[in-house]
Amino acid sequence: MTKDLTEGKPLSLILGFSIPVLLGYVFQQFYNVVDTVIVSKILGVEALAAVGSTGSVNFLIIGFCMGLCSGFAIPLAQKFGAKDFRLMRQYAFNAGILCILFSIVLTILTVVFCRPILVAMQTPADIIDRAVSYIRIIFCGIPLIILYNMVSSIIRALGDSKTPVYFLVLSSLLNIGLDLLFILVFRLDVAGAALATIISQGIAGLACLIYMGKKFEILRFTEEDKKIKGQHFKTLCNVGIPMGLQYSITAIGSVILQASVNSLGSGVVAAVTAASRIGMFFCTPFDALGTTMATFGGQNTGAGNFERLKTGVRASALLGLIYSLIAWVIMYFFGTRLSLLFLSPEATQIIANAHRFLIITSAFYFPLALVNIVRFMIQGMGFSRFAVLSGMLEMVARMSVALIAVPLWGFSAVCFASPAAWLLADCFLIPAFFSSYRKLENLQKQYELQKEKGDSFSSHPLI
Repeated sequence: MTKDLTEGKPLSLILGFSIPVLLGYVFQQFYNVVDTVIVSKILGVEALAAVGSTGSVNFLIIGFCMGLCSGFAIPLAQKFGAKDFRLMRQYAFNAGILCILFSIVLTILTVVFCRPILVAMQTPADIIDRAVSYIRIIFCGIPLIILYNMVSSIIRALGDSKTPVYFLVLSSLLNIGLDLLFILVFRLDVAGAALATIISQGIAGLACLIYMGKKFEILRFTEEDKKIKGQHFKTLCNVGIPMGLQYSITAIGSVILQASVNSLGSGVVAAVTAASRIGMFFCTPFDALGTTMATFGGQNTGAGNFERLKTGVRASALLGLIYSLIAWVIMYFFGTRLSLLFLSPEATQIIANAHRFLIITSAFYFPLALVNIVRFMIQGMGFSRFAVLSGMLEMVARMSVALIAVPLWGFSAVCFASPAAWLLADCFLIPAFFSSYRKLENLQKQYELQKEKGDSFSSHPLI
């Protein structure tokens, strides 16, 4: 049930691993799109704006959870690559304990403070009650969201990118059915969409956990494995928290930008929401490449195959460039038709704004591809703190646009906020990758010198 990414041609391995991940992201975005279509077509533009106004704060918290789980899986991938399965299982058990603790704390804090946050974001008065209703239910489901992301991250760390997709497809189909049930039959408004999301995610997480326990013999815990160890907590948190913070710090800029968008009125909010939903769907290949790089980088770092790290980045960058060009062409010629999935044909100005947003942001998709490829590779190599710094640069870029450019140029400035963030992050990440690579080579040389002197190690000291 596992797959070793330390041997074989990197390009074919990356394609083989990333395609199932891509399918999973596509299905995830598919049910997000259907969720948005149901909300907009059945409940109206104001409901769409209410759900959309929570997008950045949603990503602030849920993004942290996703990054945390992905980070916890990095030491597992490294130990799997190093063939140290005993320590890998110990990391898996301690990661589970940490997930429980983080779930409790995050759920309590977010449920209590969700309304004050939305008020501070200048959420329009005509949609704030519905926005609070939606996001509060999402935050109540944080333990279920963490469950799925942690289990699927562990499975992917062991080289299996297919199994999480199967359960995500189940979740997607279930989400669509529950959307229709809760909104059309039980008339639960936007709260119904939120309930459908967390229930389907929870079922997928539980199913994935049961499957992992039955099928992955390499993860069968012994009594020695099931011990809470402070050193393991430290190692996991040193990787997981920076990855989670990278998402959250990036999202802080998005929260401030969302506040600026909110100040332009619910019509602009609806346009950005519709365009963002389309954009997220088209950006799934970049997310898939990033996830692949984290596992590929982790396994090959653990195995000491450093030259493959560069080869992997080059192969992924080529794939990202080809797709970016195709995506821009689609956005340019078909962006208006895509916007009609969410918007009424009578909302001509909103549709025009959504199309403009899509054309501008998609022109910068290759920089976004590099952000995902290089950042996740660096994280797989064990230098997750660089991810925090790149996230801070993205935050600065979006904040600058929100606080300076949007008041001056309005919606036009909003369209360039994300491209500015991607370009600034790349200016840091590309040099950071080569710096991390040199550090790994130096560590390897030190390790070999110490071995020659007769020093012994319980494990390779690269992690």
